[in-house]
Amino acid sequence: MPGPVQAIERAAAILRLLARGSGRLGVGEIAASLDLAKGTAHGILRTLHGVGFVEQEAATGKYQLGAALLHLGTSYLDVNELRSRAINWADALAARSGEAVRIGTPLEGNVLVVHHVFRPDDTLQTLDVGALLPLHATALGKVLLAYDADLAATAQRSELASLTRRTVVNTTALTRALAQVREQGWAAEAEEFMPGEAGIAAPIRSYGGLVVGAIGITGAVERLCDGRLRPRSELVTHVRNAARAVSRDLGAGR
Repeated sequence: MPGPVQAIERAAAILRLLARGSGRLGVGEIAASLDLAKGTAHGILRTLHGVGFVEQEAATGKYQLGAALLHLGTSYLDVNELRSRAINWADALAARSGEAVRIGTPLEGNVLVVHHVFRPDDTLQTLDVGALLPLHATALGKVLLAYDADLAATAQRSELASLTRRTVVNTTALTRALAQVREQGWAAEAEEFMPGEAGIAAPIRSYGGLVVGAIGITGAVERLCDGRLRPRSELVTHVRNAARAVSRDLGAGR
């Protein structure tokens, strides 16, 4: 078994140190407290600053814990930030695909729709922001399940509701489907949530590759899929490109 990663141990020690006392320390004070070379401490602080775990006071140059840590244990990324970073890319995806776009995050065993762009035509549509969708029967939900082991385990322990004749309700089949999502990097559903409707979605990632949400399109099954109910490749490409663009804006690597 590999041993502990020293850089992570040192970063954790710095965070614990900043959580004590006044919570504002300079590089030299941190280095001395942890018996680190000043350059080593500065490099770790620069990385922690880059991901929002520490902040640096402009006037004194001292470091303190960052606001990003407040989201740990509840939600890593504030929904408002996710929406604001994704809004332009969601609009572009709707224009390119000709379909409605939704962005979702997990909430209490469901998908919470946090942003919705209408299909760019003149048809009557209903705003879905705030709606809760089933994880196992939607493309957005499958993405969230595929990259969250705890969420997937909870879903697989629950009774999966049968919403249409195509809904996946067998936990073994769902496990296989989630493995396929991870392998290909996107998810799809065809008439699993609603008859006549299909969806395609891809993960939105933040720092370190952490999946913080999903973006996808939804529309009539005959527009999104071919005759064998397979998602159209050009639409998959549009969705994946949008997800990558939002992820880059949130600090994920390429």
